[in-house]
Amino acid sequence: MRGVTPVMIVTGLQLVAGLTLLYFGAEWLVRGASALGLRLGLTPLVIGLTVVAFGTSAPELAVSLEAGLAGRGAIALGNVIGSNIANIALILGIAALVRPLSVQAQVIRIEVPLMIGASLLLCALLWNGVLGRVEGAGLVLALVTYVVYSVRAARAETNAIVTAEYADLVPAAVRPLWHYALLAVVGLALLVTGANLLVDASVEIARHFGLREALIGLTIIAVGTSLPELATSAVASRRGEGDIAVGNVLGSNLFNILCVLGLAAFVVPLAVGDVSWVDLGVMVGFALVALPVLRSGFVISRIEGALLLTGYAVYLGWLVANA
Repeated sequence: MRGVTPVMIVTGLQLVAGLTLLYFGAEWLVRGASALGLRLGLTPLVIGLTVVAFGTSAPELAVSLEAGLAGRGAIALGNVIGSNIANIALILGIAALVRPLSVQAQVIRIEVPLMIGASLLLCALLWNGVLGRVEGAGLVLALVTYVVYSVRAARAETNAIVTAEYADLVPAAVRPLWHYALLAVVGLALLVTGANLLVDASVEIARHFGLREALIGLTIIAVGTSLPELATSAVASRRGEGDIAVGNVLGSNLFNILCVLGLAAFVVPLAVGDVSWVDLGVMVGFALVALPVLRSGFVISRIEGALLLTGYAVYLGWLVANA
């Protein structure tokens, strides 16, 4: 393992620039797409469960596609697996510490077993060491089914509190239509550029320090691409909007598996590489933990949030010890 050199300093700056572009790219894409959705007649709840969930997963999609095309399947898979772990253990943990999270929307409660099912399905599909185009197409088909379900369930939601929460999430579209379209396009361009910078920097860091590429994907990239989810859930928690904080995480995890890996594998098959079954097991484990936590009165308490964060710290410690 070599020390820090001027080249690595530049690479580090490239990493930071990539993460920054990914964050603002996702933010602008969500704003633009949400406003366009309102103009098309979608309700804030529908937008929150679909457009916002997809938008906060956009960094993962951009990075995984870029990594897959570059032949770095371990980074693509590590990014999604690590993001799903961070979403539950880190983001929900932090959000619950800020304020206990109360879940009232029926659609969000149903998403927990769906997320568990998607996590187990991913493990089954990776049993042979490759996520191929056929499996990718199957995941995308499942995504379409999930989106249709989410839209119908959102339209059937009658809880006034839930509706009010999501009305706050999606601001009114008061500017010209072209403004929001341009905002979405610029956000998409920033995502592509940021993903390119982030993947290149990550590969260089892994090569320089002799780390496995999956480790970079599971940690730095995973947490970095989860920043939009962290921002959304933390703000929602502070406002007492538990449905948004939890729904954002669950929806993002489903989009990560069905959309991100589905599209990436459909474009180019993804080899597991040095992603371990321990990493997949931890992802499934935290997904399973979410079920009893949310079923306990449909509230995530501060103690449960602290336990989630402790579990994440233990996992990071294991990664470092086995680097």
